[in-house]
Formats: sequence, C-alpha cells, structure tokens
Amino acid sequence: MRAHPPGLRPTWAEVDLGALRRNLRAFRSRLGPAVKILFVVKADAYGHGAAACARAAQSSGLCDWLGVSSVEEGAALREKGVRLPVLVLGSLYPFESFAVAARYGLTATVASLSAAKSLASAARRRGRRVSCHLKIETGMGRIGMRPPAAAQAAEHLERACPGALTGLYTHLSSPEESPSYTRRQLAEFSRAVAAVSSRARGPLLRHAAASAAALRYPESRWDMARPGLAVYGLYPGFEPVLTLKTRVVFLKTVPRGTAVGYGASYRTRLRSRLATLPVGYADGFLRALSNRGSVLVRGRRCPVVGRISMDMATIDVTRVPGARVGDEAVVFGRQGAREIPIRSAAALAGAIPYEIPCGLTARVPRIYLS
Repeated sequence: MRAHPPGLRPTWAEVDLGALRRNLRAFRSRLGPAVKILFVVKADAYGHGAAACARAAQSSGLCDWLGVSSVEEGAALREKGVRLPVLVLGSLYPFESFAVAARYGLTATVASLSAAKSLASAARRRGRRVSCHLKIETGMGRIGMRPPAAAQAAEHLERACPGALTGLYTHLSSPEESPSYTRRQLAEFSRAVAAVSSRARGPLLRHAAASAAALRYPESRWDMARPGLAVYGLYPGFEPVLTLKTRVVFLKTVPRGTAVGYGASYRTRLRSRLATLPVGYADGFLRALSNRGSVLVRGRRCPVVGRISMDMATIDVTRVPGARVGDEAVVFGRQGAREIPIRSAAALAGAIPYEIPCGLTARVPRIYLS
C-alpha cells in the first residue's frame, strides 16, 4: 500500500505538472506560433498552487505571461522567483497599489481615467517606468472603459507617462452560450483598438479570449490568449491536472434502515458496509454532491450516502470486496480504468468546474508530480 503524504490527516491533492505542461503545449498548438499565451494563475492557480504552476509554466518555455487577480498575488510570485511578465487582471484600488505593482515589476490594469492619473503619479513619485494595460468594457458589465473613455485615458498616459501603456484587453462573458453576443463584444473591442491605437506611441498587446473563446473563435485571439481552464485540464479535450485523494478511516456493517449523516437524509435499503472518509466541503468536496456523487475505491464507484459534512463523508462500499481501513479513495480524478472528472462532478452538483479546485482549502496539502 502506498503511504499517504506526511501529516496525520490522509487527505491530499496530487497536481501533475507534466500534464499541465502537456496542456500548455496542446493549447499552443491550437493557436499557432504567432499568438502569445498568458497563463492565468489567479486564486492560487485555481487551487492548484500558484507558485508551483507558474514555475512549471516558466520552465516549459510555452508561456509568455502570467495573470493574477491582485498585486498581492503578483508580489507572491515574484518572491518565489517567477520572472515572467505578470498582468494584474483586477482593478487596482486603493490607487496606492500602483506603486507596489511598480516595485514588483507587475503590469497593472487601468480601468478608468482616475486610475490612469494615479498610475502616472505613482510613476513620477518613484522615478521609474511602470507598465499597464487598459481594460475595455464591451459587455461583461464589471470593470473597464468604453472606447471613447479608453482613448482619453490612453492620451493622458502617453502625455504624462510615455511608454507606460503597453496593451489593452477585454473579457468575453458568453463564449460558450452566445456566439452572437460574443461577436458583438469583439466588434466593440475592435472599435476600442482603433481608438486607442491611434493615440499610442508604440505597438500594443491586444487580448480578449480565455480558454473557450480562443478555441471556438479564431478572431478572438488577437495577439494573446488567456487560458486557465484548459491548462488545468478542466475543459474538454485537455488532460486533468489535479486528483483529490483520501483514505478510508472507519468501516462498519449496518442493518437495513440505518440513518446516515446530518438530517438523516439517507437510510440504508439493505444490510450495508459503510466507509467514512476524512474529506468534506471544507476540502472542495461540494455539499451538493450529498446522496448524488460517488468516490472510487479499489477501482469501483462507491456512492456518497448521507450529507457531506465539513470534514467527513460517508460512502457505501458494500460492493467492494475486501474494502478495509487505509484503502485509497479518489474523490476527483482517475483510479485504475475509472475516472470521476471534476467537470462531471461540478455539473452533477449544479456548479462550474472552477468551484471545486478553488474550494480546496490550505489544509489540503498539494503533492506535485513532475
């Protein structure tokens, strides 16, 4: 039996960095050599571990940029030795954040004229060059400027802080749901590109597409694509990177009619063999999978019975011959010939694939496989 990782709680996530590199290579092959890749590692690389994933992408030579959500996330990567260009995708506030972004060599997002003025002020005070991309609002409804406002911000930056403006981008809201809306957004972005480029002194890096859009709409690729979901293997056609594992810690045989879990939401229909697992919704095992999901033990699917609690879940191992305490249980991922994909589990729970790995808290150790 393979020993579980160091620590007394046998629940862990294995992150296959080789699979991550293969996904990057496969994604790049779909785009062609002219399109750069910004690999999104925000939210601790969707729960996979930002520093390890960023370093793997950097060493692969397959990635041109990294994307984070905040200055803090970008600074943490720099302190871990990550040298690739990093774009802070979130709107920076308070505006003092621009000075910190400059200190760590991060490229900031500017989403308003006020932000553009604050970035220029930070550059003057520090006496050093700063870099930014303008965020264009084309229909996502979160942050960004319409084309006329973006042109005004670009004009101010080129006058007050020459060379700071190095790119512009937008975010597409519905590439999998609405081709017509996506194309309207791309048309609006084209108008912004024309308005801003006429005021910029040098070439700008233009980008709009995340995983789905880049793969579905070639016209959305521009100069760079921003994959996250595909690189983590959470998009169809790509190799899963993360496997969540635990071990059976308790076994019992119970008679028909035994209640299981909070609210007694499940009662055994027959004499049953039940196993307790030290994994719960505080580990990314969504509560919505209660009485619906399954776990792999000895290569067999075992249904979740009763409600998943914060720290534990119960499964039925009646049909697993020889099941015993210490058996490895795969919550998400592959075991033998069978697999429980994160994408399928999320759909069963009425969630999206992002939610499961992002829900893995710090108490779940990540074991990195190369």
